[in-house]
This record gives sequence, structure tokens and C-alpha cells, in this order.
Amino acid sequence: MAAAAGSVEEFLSKCEASGDAAYGELRSLLELLEDPKTRVQARIFLSDLQKQVGDSDQCLQKYHFGIEDIFLDQYEGLQGRKKLSAMVIPSIFIPEDWSFTFYEGLNRHPDSIFKDRTVAELGCGNGWISIAIADKWLPSKVYGLDINPRAIKISWINLYLNALDEKGQPIYDEEKKTLLDRVEFYESDLLSYCRDNDIQLERIVGCIPQILNPNPDAMSQMIAENASEEFLHSLSNYCALQGFVEDQFGLGLIARAVEEGIAVIKPLGIMIFNMGGRPGQGAADTDISALVEIEKNSPHRFEFFMGLSGDQPICARTAWAYGEAGGRIAHALSVYSCQLRQPTQVKKIFEFLKNGFHDISSSLDLSFEDDAVADEKIPFLAYLATVLKEHSYFPYEQPAGSKRFRNLIADFMKKYHYIPLNTDNVVIFPSRAVAIENALRLFSPRLAIVDEHLTRHLPKQWLTSLAIKGTETGNPSVDGLTVIEAPRQSDLMMELIKKLKPQVVVTGIADFESVTSSAFVHLLDVTREIGSRLFLDISDHFELSSLPGSNGVLKYLAKNSLPSHAAIVCGLVKNQVYSDLEVAFIISEEEAIFKALSKTVEVLEGTTALISQYYYGCLFHELLAFQLADRRTLPQRECDKAKSVEMIGFASSAISVLDNSELSICETQNSSLIHMDVDQSFLPMPSPVKAAIYESFARQNMSEAEIDVTPSMKQFIKSNYGFPVDCNTEFIYADCSQALFIKLVLCCTLEGGTLCFPAGSNGNYVSAAKFLKANIVNIPTNSEEGFKVMEKSLTGALENVKNPWVYICGPTISPTGLLYSNKEMENILMICAKFGARVIIDTSYSGLEFNLDGGWNLDGCISKLKSSGDQSFCVSLLGGLSLKMLTGALKFGFLVLNQPHMVDALNSFPGLCKPHSTVKYAIKKLLGLRERKAGDLMDSFAERIKNLESRAKCLKETLEKNGWDVVQSCGGVSMVAKPSSYLNKIVKISCGENSTSQEIKLDDSNIREAMVKATGLCINSASWTGIPGYCRFTIALEESEFQQALDCINKFKNMAANALMPYTRPLYDIIFPSEDPFRILEQTPLTIPKNLETIALARSDWKETATAHVISLDIPGLKKDDIKIEVEENRVLRVSGERKSEEEVEGEKWHRAERTCGKFWRQFRLPMNADLDHINAHLENGVLKITLPKFADHGKKRQPKVINIDQEGSSGEDIKATKADM
Repeated sequence: MAAAAGSVEEFLSKCEASGDAAYGELRSLLELLEDPKTRVQARIFLSDLQKQVGDSDQCLQKYHFGIEDIFLDQYEGLQGRKKLSAMVIPSIFIPEDWSFTFYEGLNRHPDSIFKDRTVAELGCGNGWISIAIADKWLPSKVYGLDINPRAIKISWINLYLNALDEKGQPIYDEEKKTLLDRVEFYESDLLSYCRDNDIQLERIVGCIPQILNPNPDAMSQMIAENASEEFLHSLSNYCALQGFVEDQFGLGLIARAVEEGIAVIKPLGIMIFNMGGRPGQGAADTDISALVEIEKNSPHRFEFFMGLSGDQPICARTAWAYGEAGGRIAHALSVYSCQLRQPTQVKKIFEFLKNGFHDISSSLDLSFEDDAVADEKIPFLAYLATVLKEHSYFPYEQPAGSKRFRNLIADFMKKYHYIPLNTDNVVIFPSRAVAIENALRLFSPRLAIVDEHLTRHLPKQWLTSLAIKGTETGNPSVDGLTVIEAPRQSDLMMELIKKLKPQVVVTGIADFESVTSSAFVHLLDVTREIGSRLFLDISDHFELSSLPGSNGVLKYLAKNSLPSHAAIVCGLVKNQVYSDLEVAFIISEEEAIFKALSKTVEVLEGTTALISQYYYGCLFHELLAFQLADRRTLPQRECDKAKSVEMIGFASSAISVLDNSELSICETQNSSLIHMDVDQSFLPMPSPVKAAIYESFARQNMSEAEIDVTPSMKQFIKSNYGFPVDCNTEFIYADCSQALFIKLVLCCTLEGGTLCFPAGSNGNYVSAAKFLKANIVNIPTNSEEGFKVMEKSLTGALENVKNPWVYICGPTISPTGLLYSNKEMENILMICAKFGARVIIDTSYSGLEFNLDGGWNLDGCISKLKSSGDQSFCVSLLGGLSLKMLTGALKFGFLVLNQPHMVDALNSFPGLCKPHSTVKYAIKKLLGLRERKAGDLMDSFAERIKNLESRAKCLKETLEKNGWDVVQSCGGVSMVAKPSSYLNKIVKISCGENSTSQEIKLDDSNIREAMVKATGLCINSASWTGIPGYCRFTIALEESEFQQALDCINKFKNMAANALMPYTRPLYDIIFPSEDPFRILEQTPLTIPKNLETIALARSDWKETATAHVISLDIPGLKKDDIKIEVEENRVLRVSGERKSEEEVEGEKWHRAERTCGKFWRQFRLPMNADLDHINAHLENGVLKITLPKFADHGKKRQPKVINIDQEGSSGEDIKATKADM
């Protein structure tokens, strides 16, 4: 090369040929500069070259390069040299006013911003800003990055040009370093070099173009060092040749730079970018016609100026016309710096978005005017990103609330308020209003006093009743419950309590009384003396803060245990981001109250929205992480020793349901259960669902139109069910369909109606109706018809019912998984219309049919029946989208009403927990995708249905192989089967590693208990399904758990095969029709005492004659002294004894030992007509016969006694039974 020979003229001669030739010579010169052996001579050559060509435009035009001086002494805070020398070539962007303005903006920052920092400059061009930063602020390293490969080579030349003096000697700064120690240049698309080489940055700066489509993929293959000058120049300009259009305010490329910066910037790092477009004088190649089009099609107006001195802005259209006429246009630039809030959390957010969710990046807004909002929202977005990234589904949580969330609440109380709570002291509710109403329904007091601030969401019937002193209303809908509103001030509240003597008090604490505990103590004392249960609301004074204010109630609880008659209610609404996102909890230290409240929320609400628990759980977690470890031990609490009068217990209807309904089985600390007994999908959530959930929380300031789901719901209902919808149709939404069903039950009882359930309805709904004291009638179904409601049975049921409300689940029937066709549904509606019934069609379990021909179209049928039938006939459509839209724990229930009086009745029960705006946004998004038949979502629907159909087939095969009779499922997530091979058999179950094994006689109601104890698999028995003999299995489990469930079914058969013994007496042969027909009179203890190891030694028969009850037991080989017969006051006859084993004698050899031995215990609950004073016991030939005469008067209370067997008659004589003290 010419430079090597030292001839400047020869070098210039070659450069004059073309731009590519000039670049080739400069590249060779760089090679000499990079070699330490030739570096000095090459730098001297550069000095000579600069002296000869000077700083002129003619050089650039003639030799295709130029060397110019950039003066730095005009900028503030000059510390180093006054100027830099910089080479430019046509194929890179030549510095103009915009770059100098940007550098001036950098100078406005304090000197410490770059000192000893690791810095990257994006779009470095010829590298002068990177060199200037290194020269002035002495950073530890500056990485100059540019997508143009020629720009990088010229930047390196400029680095050597300024790092070495004219004689080729290093120029050292005050730290004895040179620019070569501080600056490096690399070809990079934005920050890709730093990302790929794991370089962590503390500062990122860049004055880069702002374009609408900052995606370099379209041109990545064209970027090369030997590309045309015009193409390479455009890389540093507006990328116009690549089809990119500048957008002064779109900030597309800057947005991508910020997004990439999140991955490589260190905590507390700062980014500095130009904002507002290209500044200064407009370049000749600047085409702003695209901006004119933007102005034409939008209300936005760009700002340009006429010349550099103009101060009145003009729009893009005027600027374009002025420029076309030869005028010079300019526009302004601002330089802004930004610092990431919580960078670790933000990185998690962007890692999630890059993992297949980049489309929702545009919805993410992490700019916050209020630090408190940022501190709350960013950690939750990071947590939600982690949950959605690491989990394909939302896990099962207990109805009492997420165990993690309850534990966080307990820990918060422990660490911030020194109250030693645990997880089992906290029950979660959807809202404060729901918590209070559920508590009142659990106790169903005659009279309750409720704080006037808390009555707004209670049923209107409670607030208008005048039944104060024991009078009955006669209306079961209000449970005889009267609520009196009371002022919150404690002295007035306590005066009312003393006068009215309510059974339940619900109140808060006035603001001026909340700081100390005296008002709370007085309330505790007064309610204890009166015998009132107290629910104290602390919502208004409970602070989610690292520095919570003084709270008198919590101060008291730090030193004293919560009395058994009191509970604390707290609604969480004080978050910084979502004013309508609520969760509530009740604290009770009484185990019975905790369990009852847990079951009540399950019956009446299902479960509290998991997303809401996640949100507040994240807040508690952040506060607990912030809290420093406290070395103080928790104070010793005083127990409540004061005696109180007898308190109101749980309502009888509540006791019956909570004791007898088949509710969820709670996992113990060391157990892990598989749940085939819950109506929730644990199948993987599709990506569009995850995206919709995340986007709903990422957005800020959502408009009403974006969360208005009704238009989409109308389309959904019309296309799926053909349900009539007009301008008078009312849509009501809730967190889940179960909460809406509860309101319908209350409307039914308010009208004095009777709920008609087909045999084989959802057990949760039936339990809820019983809890609310609804009148219930079962509509018979049979296996031959697939347990569907048939015309004959429906007609027979409705003929004897006044004001019928008919519940029908369809098209998919829960729990059988069978389907109602459109014709079958029309026939049902015709019969209901004939009797003026109100019909509830529940579609909550529909939408996943394996093969439903044509779907439903009920519009014509319902419209015709309404116009011609009984005026009381109406049809309500109940449903949910959780299963249909594959949303997992994102629950959304809807109710469609076409009758105004139904709407009015429903509104009289206001305590409905509505879905949050984020839920409505996500649902609307998903419904929109469904309407557009978006490929990913529709493919997920098809795949889900195919998967469920395959599982239904697989489960059917497994059950049938193990002795179950299965009803073929046609859709949905559940199916039913009858344990034919197990009924009326006795099986020995081990209740734990160290527990005594227990023998259970299997029937269709206790097989659930046997299966969960033996295998850990939870199913629903016939008690839940309402179909004698048939159990329910849900199949929407996570894949590995579904396989484990199949293994459990096989395991149960293998276990049972080794222990099954036939039980020859059918169950219904030993019950008394005068008693509850579903109660087994012979009671086997749940836990067998150690000294009574087996009941298999005394088989029994029990028959009733016209004059007596006769119980016979086989006890061969026993004498009267080996047997004890006892009668206790609760009408329990107990027969116990022991068959002793034969003593071993030394020298004797046993060849076989099959006869059983050991202790036995049989007990029988005797009917009221059994005369316990004249029992006769007779032992003959190994058979003990006990005869109990029957008599009419059975009101006398008897003391416990023992029956003596006087003698044993070998000839069969009677044995006299006499009383004896126990």
C-alpha cells in the first residue's frame, strides 16, 4: 500500500479512483496501526495526510474521505483536550448538528455519570462521541457499537488518530492510561455484541434513528463490508432503503434498544437516548413525506422550524413544501436519561416476553409517575412472568385459600405485628362483603347487629325484617335473620348490643378509636357477657406498608390470644394499582370456626380467584423481604380465661351440609393427593391464554371499551347456544358461575320456589342449595337413558311441585359427560313451559364436546314458548369460560337474564364478587381471537378436545379392567363409573405408616375414603353425584398426575384383592325405614382402639319383627365369660369379646393355624322403639342372639348399663339379661 511506502501522494492517487478504493487504502492503513511494529510510522503518516488534505469538503468529494476537527472547548466542564480529529467517509453517517446536540446533552449530566463506568454507545458512526466520552470522563471501558462494518473500521482509525500524538507516541491521561485502554469498537446490531459476549454495562447512550419497524432481519443478509456506499450510508441514516420509515414519535428503534439494554445493564444502570427525532438542519436526503402521510391520517402534528433560528413550529406538510421550494428546515432534539426501576425484576419480565410473547411487548408500560405504583406493579409482573414461564397450569389450591398466601399473611402478622398466627388461622374470601355474608349464613342468627358501613352488600331482606324478638318470618329465604344497622362508634354500638342482645355482631372500629385497644377490649367483654359472636372488621386500618401505623386491635392480639367467640375480618383493597382488585381474609384461632368457614366458602363460592391471591401475596412477600430480621422473641400471650355464656352455634342447615356433603380433602404436610374430584383444568394453558393474562396486567389505563365484554359475550352465546339476546337482555358477571348459581338459589327461595335437580347433577350445587335451605326435589334418571332427564320423569316430578325451578346442565352434563342434543333440550323446555317453570341452563361444563353435531340453537324454541306458554316460564343461561377458553385458574362466570323481575330479584342480593378489569380484558381478548378464528387458539381448542377424548377412553379402559362399570363420556372433563366389583366387600386400609389398619365395608359412599387412604387418589362418590352406585372422576389433570391416577386405580384393585371379604347382608336389609333411610345403623368406629384389633371375628345379622329387634352374632368357641354386652345412653348397643389363642406347648409342632383369634367389638345404634330395659341374650352353639322388645313410648332417658349373661345353655335355654353398673 502507499502508506507503507510513506507516499501521501500515491495514497491520495489511489483513493481518488472510487469510494471503495479509498476504503481499501484506509483499511490497509488500519492494519498498520493495529500492528505495534508499524503503529508509530502509520500514525506519523496520518499526521502528514491530515496536513496535506486539510479540513475541507473538496477532500471528501475528491478523495472519498476527509479528516476534520471537532472542537470540544465549547462544551461545559472541559477537562481534557480542546479538539478531536475525526475521519469520515461517504458510506457512514457524517456528524451533523444532531450529534453535537446529543453530546451537549451528555455534558449536562454530572461528571460522575461516566467516571469509572462501563459504557456502550449505540450507532457510534465514526466513533467521535465514544472517544470524547473516554477522554473527558475516564470511564473504565467504552464500547462503540454500530451495525455498519465500515463505520467500525473508521472508528478504530479515529481512535488511533486521537490516542497517539503526531509522532506516534501514546497520550496518557491523569490515570496513566490511553484512549486505547478505554475504548473498543465492534460491529453490532444495537447491543447484540454485549449480549453475546456477556458484557454487563452501567451506562448505555445512543443518538440513533427513530423508525417504525426496527427489525433488521429483513436486511441482515445484505449488511457486508463490501456493500454499496449508498446502502451502508443508509444504515446510519433512516434505513430508507430497507423500507423503514422514520417516525419522530414512534421511537421504535429506541424502544428495542431499551428492551435489549434491560438484559445487559447492571442494577442502577442508566440509559441516555435522543428523543424527538433528528435535530438541527435537515439533510438533503431527508424525506419527510412519510410524516406528512402520518399527519394526514391521524390527529398528530410534527414540529419543524424554518431554518436554525426559527422559533415558531410548523407542521410536516408545511415543512415539506418549504423544503421542496429550496428552504432549509430544522427541528429540535431533547436528550433524556432513564434508570431502570428494580432491574432484576424488569429483566425477568423481558426474559418472559422474549420467550414467545414478544407480541405483547407493545402493551407493556413500565413508566410510572408514582414510585409506590412502580414498587408494587413491577414485582408482581416479574412474579407473574415467572409463574407463567415455569408452570403450564395453575396448581390446585384448597378452598380456604392458597396455602402460600395464607402463610404469607400469617408471617406478616408475626413479623410486623408480633402475632403468632399460622396458616390454619386464616381463611381467604373473594371480598369483605362475601366474607361477612358467608359468616352470617354459617351461623344464621335470629338477630345480628352490623356496622352501618358494612351493610351495603348484605341482602335487602335481612335489612328490612322486623323479626327481632324471636318471631319467625315463615319465609325460609331469609333464614329468620334480621340485621340491625348500628353506628361504628363503640359506646353507641355497645349500648345497642346490651339492649338488643344479638347473637352475632359485625363491626369496625372508628378512626379515633383504632389507635388504642380499649374499644376492642370493651367489645370483647360486652359480646362475651351477652353471648354474641363478634366479627371485627379492621380493613380500614390495616396497612400494607413497611412502616404500618399503630393499630390497637393488632397490639392487643400481640399480647393476648383471640377469644373463641371473636374473629377478625380484613378486606385487602389498599393496593396502589388496582382499586377494584379485592381479596379478604378472616382470622380465627378457634379450630372449629376455621374449618367451618373453610367449608362454607367452598360451598358458597368455590374458590377465591387465584390471580388475586397471587397479587396480594406478592405484596406481602415484598414487605417480608424488606423487613429486617428481628432479634426480639414473640411476646408471651395471655390466654382468654374469661367465661362466656353459651354462644350461638352453626345453623342446622349448615351443620348438615358441612358434615355430610362431600367436600374437598385437604392435603397434610407429608401427603400429596391427586385430585380427580375438582372442577378445574390442570391441562397446559395455550400461549394465547398466557399472553392475554399477562397483557391484562401489563397494560395501564385501560379504556372502558377494552374491558367491555358484553358485545363479545353476545356473539359467543349466539354462536354456541343460539340463546335469544335482545336490547332488554341483562348480562351479569362474577368471578365464577357457582357464585351466580348461589344468587339464583336465593331468588328461588325468595319466591317460595322449589329447585328441581336431575339425579346426577353437580354435587357442589346441590350442597349449596341445601346450605341455603332451598326446597329441593330430585328428578329421577336411570342408567338406561344415560342419566338424562326424560320427558316422563320430568312431567311426573313437576306435577307435584309448586313454583318449580328446574336446573339442567348442558349441552355437556356434569358429572356424567353425556350430551343433550338440541332436540332433547327443546323437549325439556316444552315440558317446563307447560308447568310455568323457571329454567336454569348451566353451560359451565360445556364447550369441550368430543363430537357435538351442529350444537344448539334455542332461539326459536324459547321465543315461541315464552309467547304461548305460562307467563312465569323463563329461561336463564348460566355459564363460565374457564373450561371453554382453557384459562385454568382465570375464572369468569356469566348469567344471561331475559326477565326484568328476575333481574330485580337478583339485585336484591348484592354481595356478588365481580371479575376484575384485568380478567375482563383477558376474556375479551380471547373471545376476540375466537371470533377471528385465530390459528393458535383454535388449534389449542382442537388439541385439548382430542386429548380429553383420548383420556376418557384410557380411563374407561383402566376402570373396566379393574372391575368398574363405566358410563361412556362424550365431552367435558368428567365421567362416572360404578365400583361393581367392590360393593359390599370388606377391605383393610392402612391409615398411615404408624397407624392401625382399619377394616372398611365398601359401598358407593365410602369408597372415596378408602381410595384416598389407600392410594392418595381423590374421587367423588355417589354421595356427590346423586346417582346411586356411581362415582365421578375428572380427567383434566396434568399429564404425569393423570398417569399416576391410573396407577392408583390399579393399585387399589391389587390392594383390595388381598383383603376383600364378601359381606353377605345387603346394606338396605339392615336399615330402619322409620329412621333416616341414608343412615347406617351399625356404626364402625373410624379409629379402632389398639385393644380391639378386628371386627372380623363376629359376623352379625339384624332383623326387625313385629314385636322386637333381633341381632345375631357368630362367635363360635366363646363362652359367656368371654363376651360383654353394654348399652350406653346414646342408644348404642356394644358387643365385645376376645377369642384367645391356644397356648404353645414345648415339643408340639403346628402344621396349620387358620382359626382367627383376638379381640372384637361390634356396636349398633338402636332405634327409638327398642326397649332397652328388657333385653334378652341367648348363647347357643356359638351363636349369640340378642332380642330387644319394641315399645311405643321411647321418651325416657336411660343411664348406661351392662347386660350380664347368666349362663350358657348347651340345650338352647334362654339366658337372662340383667342390669349392672359400668
